[in-house]
Amino acid sequence: MAFDVVVVGLGAMGSAALHHLAARGSRVLGIERFAIGHDRGSSHGLTRIIRLGYFEHPSYVPLVRRAYDLWRDLEKATGETILTVTGIVEMGLPDSTLVTGTLASSRLHGLPHQVLDAAALMQRYPQFKIPKDFVAVIQPDGGFLEPEKAIGAQLALAKAAGAEIRTGEKVLAIEPTGGGVRVTTENGMVEAGKVIVAAGAWASTLLPEDALPLHVTRQALIWVDPKEPAAFTPERFPVFMIESEPGIHYGFPMHDGAMKIALHHHEREKVLPETYDREVSPHDEAMIRAGLAFIPGADGPKVAAKTCLYTMTPDEDFVLGPLPGFPGLIVASPCSGHGFKFSPAIGEILADLATKGETAHDISRFSPARF
Repeated sequence: MAFDVVVVGLGAMGSAALHHLAARGSRVLGIERFAIGHDRGSSHGLTRIIRLGYFEHPSYVPLVRRAYDLWRDLEKATGETILTVTGIVEMGLPDSTLVTGTLASSRLHGLPHQVLDAAALMQRYPQFKIPKDFVAVIQPDGGFLEPEKAIGAQLALAKAAGAEIRTGEKVLAIEPTGGGVRVTTENGMVEAGKVIVAAGAWASTLLPEDALPLHVTRQALIWVDPKEPAAFTPERFPVFMIESEPGIHYGFPMHDGAMKIALHHHEREKVLPETYDREVSPHDEAMIRAGLAFIPGADGPKVAAKTCLYTMTPDEDFVLGPLPGFPGLIVASPCSGHGFKFSPAIGEILADLATKGETAHDISRFSPARF
């Protein structure tokens, strides 16, 4: 058999899986339909938030703790700076999903955090202008990751450890065989013991019909040139999330000469990855700029804009594990718009599942069988 494992899709999860498998001595092939670090999916955009007090659910905290350690290991192994700690401020009404969820996770897991009222927050960070009935949860460990750099680093280590990487190659079909799987691409067929499908928005096209209830949504991002750029450097301004009537806006300090801001889930517009509108419209920009009402000094001209895709599950949790009825196929985290920060830990889990059939990490919440 040519390979122990084939990894389909080399974005966040696929690159991490390939790295961990190759480091363990597995014969692995990674196949990417586009170029490495492309902007057609879910793993681009220059910056991604990392945070410990996880508003979505406390069960994610041990996994993100492990991810922090693995990000630092990746930096040591490559000499790259991938994770920048700025602190994170999460703001909203005291009963908002963001505030209550972050506090629940932080308290359950004993995470460092501080709660400030609006006046105290604006004294500490005068860049914010928030309603007086808002509160803020500050986590000192929060910060941002650099996704394209992270993917490149993981793939470089994978290649150095013996992994084969093919780019610009489309996978057409994945089928079980008597002893494993057959992966058919536009360039031919590959036999392997296991396959990991980490294809994000294209996952459904590679799985048996109706195997998982996934849908894809279109997101929009803009970068602005702040009116007061010196006030928004990573040394002076944190990563932030703020929940208000439109939803949760999030953003970053200055990075590569601009500030990025977006609206989490945007309009929840369901799209097809092959045909979605990749242009950011004035309507998209207006939705995002509503978040800058809380940071008036940042409300400068747009300097760049991009779209990306979220691959959503009905419960907005990850999917991670063997596909029921197809044990040789492991699904790697259609992660509902909040997965990048976890990717090295998920890569470790995928390597466990592919080589041992189990993992010490608690991934019961993410089982494909739950659907």
